[in-house]
Amino acid sequence: MSQLTSFLLVLSLCAFAPLCFSSKIKGGYLYPQFYDHSCPKAQEIVRSVLAKAVAKEARMAASILRLHFHDCIVQGCDASLLLDSSGSIVSEKGSNPNRNSVRGFEVLDEIKSALEKECPCTVSCADLLAIAARESTVLRGGPSWEVLLGRRDSRSASLSGSNNNIPAPNNTFQTILTKFKRQGLDIVDLVALSGSHTIGNSRCSSFRQRLYNQSGNGQPDYTLDQSYAAQLKTRCPKSGGDQNLFFLDYVSPTKFDNYYYKNILASKGLLNSDQVLLTKNEGSRELVKQYAENSQLFFEQFAKSMVKMGNISPLTGSRGEIRKNCRKINF
Repeated sequence: MSQLTSFLLVLSLCAFAPLCFSSKIKGGYLYPQFYDHSCPKAQEIVRSVLAKAVAKEARMAASILRLHFHDCIVQGCDASLLLDSSGSIVSEKGSNPNRNSVRGFEVLDEIKSALEKECPCTVSCADLLAIAARESTVLRGGPSWEVLLGRRDSRSASLSGSNNNIPAPNNTFQTILTKFKRQGLDIVDLVALSGSHTIGNSRCSSFRQRLYNQSGNGQPDYTLDQSYAAQLKTRCPKSGGDQNLFFLDYVSPTKFDNYYYKNILASKGLLNSDQVLLTKNEGSRELVKQYAENSQLFFEQFAKSMVKMGNISPLTGSRGEIRKNCRKINF
């Protein structure tokens, strides 16, 4: 068989993927065994490729976890964030929360390539990302959970949805909670999922206002420990240094643990959106205290909230498609 013939055969298989897989959806719901027969090594492949990437760069785990959140919060967990701009599609990668910030797409490309070799046109990019988010958490010492599968990939992206739905570091507590509630998530999910900031980095531009002009009056945020603020100022000046990176959890920046909450209690949450969990709502304050005291409780709730988030508006049955390349729709 010639290379051209092989290529055309693969394309035709992808084109008819909706017909092949719609019967496997149980009532339109996701379920863990979705690929048990069609691609039994799927999760193993994701784990293997991702483990190499995280071993090379520990930060990658946080980057992948963040991609999953930024994908799900915009028109559901449909891998719309992974699409590049093309034709009528305007990529979500260019939105204010994502521009020059989201990363890890090359790792997802590598995973997708390995999956396509093993079982062409079978594993969606949306499911790939959901599995990768779980594996990223586990690789840094966090909890595991059973990933529900069967999502399909969107054929569209939403730049406006990305700009409007993703919580910003300087949003008020109520604005952040409202954005979570729009997706069917509650205050417990908000506090638990914020715990993903136990790993990863943030840019100076994301918290500079806390150091110099929190409320527009030229005064810093006095809920931020001032000795910690002084340390941050050395690499986050009033102007310049926008892209300088800082650990979200300065105590154990590459370990998935509950120090994020302990830092908040010590007034050393890096982002405004972190610290307001303690200062602006009694319910969230109590949850922060509980998770700071009991890492097992945090791990259990984080796993539950990740499953809940991963179930936001998935495309199933014949809706959407199984992309051959996560960066572009099939033609």
